[in-house]
Amino acid sequence: MNRLKRMKYVFAMVMVFATCQARAAEGSQPNIIYLNADDLGVMDVSFMGDTRYHTPNLDRLAKEGMVFNNAYAPAANCAPSRAACLSGQAAPRTGVYTVGSSARGDVKTRKLIPALNTAHLSNNGITIADELKAAGYVTCQIGKWHVGKDPTKQGVDVNIAGSHWGQPKSYFSPYQNPHLPDGPKGEYLTDRLTDEAIKFIGSVKGQPFFLYFPYYTVHTPLQGRLDLLAKYRKLKTGGVQINYAAMVEALDENVGRLLDYLDEAGLRDNTLVVFTSDNGGIRNISRQNPWRSGKGAYYEGGIRVPLTIRWPGKIEAGSVCDALVSGLDIYPTFLDAVGTKPSPQKALDGVSLIPLLTQKGTVAERALYWHFPIYLQSYSNDDESRDPLFRTRPGSAMRFGQWKLHHYFEDDAFELYDLAKDAGERNNLAESMPEKLGELKKMLNAWRTALNAPIPTQLNPKYDPNLKKDK
Repeated sequence: MNRLKRMKYVFAMVMVFATCQARAAEGSQPNIIYLNADDLGVMDVSFMGDTRYHTPNLDRLAKEGMVFNNAYAPAANCAPSRAACLSGQAAPRTGVYTVGSSARGDVKTRKLIPALNTAHLSNNGITIADELKAAGYVTCQIGKWHVGKDPTKQGVDVNIAGSHWGQPKSYFSPYQNPHLPDGPKGEYLTDRLTDEAIKFIGSVKGQPFFLYFPYYTVHTPLQGRLDLLAKYRKLKTGGVQINYAAMVEALDENVGRLLDYLDEAGLRDNTLVVFTSDNGGIRNISRQNPWRSGKGAYYEGGIRVPLTIRWPGKIEAGSVCDALVSGLDIYPTFLDAVGTKPSPQKALDGVSLIPLLTQKGTVAERALYWHFPIYLQSYSNDDESRDPLFRTRPGSAMRFGQWKLHHYFEDDAFELYDLAKDAGERNNLAESMPEKLGELKKMLNAWRTALNAPIPTQLNPKYDPNLKKDK
């Protein structure tokens, strides 16, 4: 082969290689970052319409993607919500209903023997991390795992700071966390976890990655970073809890650092970023008005969460979706984005949101359901729950269109609300709208039957009906 022909051959091979590379890039699997804040209420971020807290970076993320106005957690407190999102299955399938015991509160005030609780997801179950690992992803979790003792036995390649516990001993180093070496004394946990996330992303070469990043913040203990605390002490905060405000701002600042790194590393365009929270905010720390109650209750303030998703080139910047969506939808959405199917033995209770995200389709009208055959004691007299003793008594709830139904097992009582006219769930329409009540009861019963949801009926022999029902 003479020199001219050799040059032409090399040039042709270079062009073929470049074309293949370009096609591979176009069809490559996206990196996925799933940011899951802890106890951050739906009204604790500015992009949901409340400006009490400083969240410019989360607002930027929202403006660059899609915001969901009707996003719900699969449960009203930490462990069951995370278990549902990571398994793609509602609580009746996994048995994870709460943290620890299901018999919470004074035994004399519990009329029924609650259903038993399963503390964690089984290591034999299939998590979204398992699915993505099988699809060729490097999987990493940083922060609060809470659905098992060892994330590496549940599909995670790299675990940083995660185990079965639900909150940090301290937000300042020394952390006393066996899965996170201590930093310099006084180092702030939210900053450190973001450092670790950036290191992980930088270490992954040539392989798509899945980063499940459940920050511990803003869960208690309320410990704001010192510089932000000093800032808020100087401001007129209008009754805002300054430690909480400082923690929210630190979260926002660190999400901004992570987004900036994606830009600098050239990863922005091929990375799907989800930001949400595991459940509603704690009402006596941060009110979620106009929504009633907060964490642990199945009124709107306990289960509505902020949700925004960015995927450049796929999701139109500044788009908004009003459809009812759930944390259960995250699992099938990730599988759809990657282009893989769930394991054959896997029953999923959510749907892919890709048609909504790309605005190339719709999701069929559906109801969202919650089941909680347990007791969860109150935080304070200001919880705005059904009674002052419990955030949750055994029951179920559902939302269908504008309608919200609650069913309480102790007294077989129903509450029906029209959220279009009554966002605060104050005007119970159960007696005045028997036809609508009957329609929703039939749907709720069918769902519970399909999932074999346990309904406690055994009376508690220690129950004292004459005990004064106050706190």
